[in-house]
This record gives sequence, C-alpha cells and structure tokens, in this order.
Amino acid sequence: MSNQSEHTTPKQTEEEKLTQESAFSHEQKDPMAEYYQLQRTLYTYTLVLIGIVFPTVWYFYSLNTALNYLIGAIVSVVYLRFLAKDVERLGQQQQKRLGGKGLGIFVILMLVASKWQQLGILPVFLGFLTFKGAIIIYTLQSVFLLSQQSDEEAASIGD
Repeated sequence: MSNQSEHTTPKQTEEEKLTQESAFSHEQKDPMAEYYQLQRTLYTYTLVLIGIVFPTVWYFYSLNTALNYLIGAIVSVVYLRFLAKDVERLGQQQQKRLGGKGLGIFVILMLVASKWQQLGILPVFLGFLTFKGAIIIYTLQSVFLLSQQSDEEAASIGD
C-alpha cells in the first residue's frame, strides 16, 4: 500500500508542475498578440460568412437583394475595423468615447438605405449584422474548445 501512495505522489507532483508551467507560459504571452490573433480570426470568420451568405441570398432571392446584403456586410467590416482601432487605443490613452465613429457609420448606412429607393433596409441591416455572426461563431468555438480541453485534462488526471 505504501508503494501505491509513493507512486501516486510523484505523479501528482509532475501534474502540478505541468499545470504551473502551462500557467506560467500562458502568463508570458503578449496580450496584444492575442488581441491581434482575435482580430484576424474575427475578420476571417466575417469574410467567410459573407462568402457563404452572399451567393445564398443571390440564389434564393435576387441579385439586387444580395447586393444590398453585400453593402451592409462591407460596412460591417469597416465598422469592425473602427471598433478594433478604438479597442486598441483604449489601453494606450484615456479615451472617453468608444465606438463613436462606428455608430456614425451605421447611422449613415441606415439613412442612405432608407432614402435610396434601390436599397432595401432589411437586407442592408442584416448584412451589417454579419460581424455579429462571426462573434457568435468565435464564442461558441471558444466555449466548446475550452470544454473539450477541460474534459481531456480531467480524463488525464483520472488516469
């Protein structure tokens, strides 16, 4: 029996060391590098969604509706860029307004869509929300990967 307890203790210490090393290496990561990776991921997901939704809307509705969606989607990428710039500057300086330019772009987009007869408000608005879909996909992916990692860690600790 003492042989089992001696065997278990070094294993636990080894796992604790691995946990401490991974926590230490995680702390050493550059937060801005992580932010830029998140930014690239969101841009990629947004562009992929645009690439999927645009032809689908064109197929099921019309080219005009698909182009309305595309206008809103392009503005959503510009909005995401402005938001990313604001977040990047947030830590560097005291900024009192966050997202003011982005909100202005959204308001202008909706005004143009409502006044211009060729643009439909709903497709343009839904196109603008494309970046929100990218954020939802990223969040779900993060949650499921984190859940999967914790399940794998629990299984390795149980062994």
